[in-house]
Amino acid sequence: MGKTTIAAVIVCLASGLLMPLGAQNGPGGNPNENLKSTEVLPDGRVIFRIYAPKASEVSLSGDWVLHGRGTAGAMKKGSDGVWSLTVGPLVPDFYEYSFTVDGVRTADPKNMQMETSVESINNILEVPGPGEEFEATNPVPHGEIRQVFYQSSILGQTRRMHIYTPPGYNTSQEKYPVLYLINGGGQEDSGWSSMGRAGFIMDNLIAANKAKPMIVVMPNGTVSLPGITPAMIAREAQRTPEGNSIRVASLAKLHEAFIDDLMTKIIPYTEKNYSVLTGPDQRAVAGLSMGGQETIRAGIGRFGQFGYLGVWSMGPQPGFNGPFLEDFEQRNAEFFRDPAHTNKVVKLLWIGVGRDDYTVGKGPKHLADGLEKHGINFEYHETQGGHTWINWRQYLNEFAPRLFR
Repeated sequence: MGKTTIAAVIVCLASGLLMPLGAQNGPGGNPNENLKSTEVLPDGRVIFRIYAPKASEVSLSGDWVLHGRGTAGAMKKGSDGVWSLTVGPLVPDFYEYSFTVDGVRTADPKNMQMETSVESINNILEVPGPGEEFEATNPVPHGEIRQVFYQSSILGQTRRMHIYTPPGYNTSQEKYPVLYLINGGGQEDSGWSSMGRAGFIMDNLIAANKAKPMIVVMPNGTVSLPGITPAMIAREAQRTPEGNSIRVASLAKLHEAFIDDLMTKIIPYTEKNYSVLTGPDQRAVAGLSMGGQETIRAGIGRFGQFGYLGVWSMGPQPGFNGPFLEDFEQRNAEFFRDPAHTNKVVKLLWIGVGRDDYTVGKGPKHLADGLEKHGINFEYHETQGGHTWINWRQYLNEFAPRLFR
């Protein structure tokens, strides 16, 4: 459990806002004992509940709001101390949500399905139905997702990644292509295998013969260096007029450190310890938000190492917040020098972004415009909604079948 969420639960328990399981509430017992914190109704509406008898204000947050699928907000307190709110109907899908109890962000204590990030935890809710079969736990052969630890001399620490192996891998004599799938800022390497549903998406695609069996390596794209952490960068950007330029330079150092780790530690570890095919034709990289930036640094900045690139909801960075900048072209001259050669090496450059994604602004569109200007082949997909897993799961579902063909 993340430090922020642990602290949130401790604060709520200490103040009596949340009553622990088994606490008594008069002769009738504790309403929390049999509380159903989420209830999906037949029409797709969802009732959210949390027991907080001493709280004065409780609210609900959920990613369906960013996707334009419904509302959240203030919850209503019942006479039994249970707060509730009905939302929707929600389109069948997986959603993340959390409660805020008297100003303290709080995980649902009755739901153990969680997405862990660097600073918080969100609970996961499934609304089953037509349209979410591609990411559901279906009765098909399933692969495995393993937690792997390796020593990074570049980052000076032991690092973790999650690795998906397809069904039948343990008994197969085959070698498999590899997709390196990067998380977003504030997330960590478990994000793609929890809220991202990457293992189930791949299981379903492979079972339907829509995607080639492949290994999916999910490293932790969030890194820190001595004196440079994402939190410190955010504080510095607010402290001084020069803060934004310091922020840009510091973020670049973090991204480059991760790419160095990817190229010199993660890929060699994968190719040494797993039965994989090597070379750019058998190697893909994709990422969301911050991971989209890092995909560009890996696929364009280290041109010739990856044959397939997926840039999804790419976070803002120099060169993409305004028109395509010359310094980006100069720093990546090999990629732009010979478009015909580039288009042979990079077989697919797939850009995706939600049309309501205000987090990234026009960065993805400026990237697409710059690539078009230079005659670099790409696909640009603009979808509904904002900066959410709802989009990123769908992008993986559309991107993976295009790989290694």
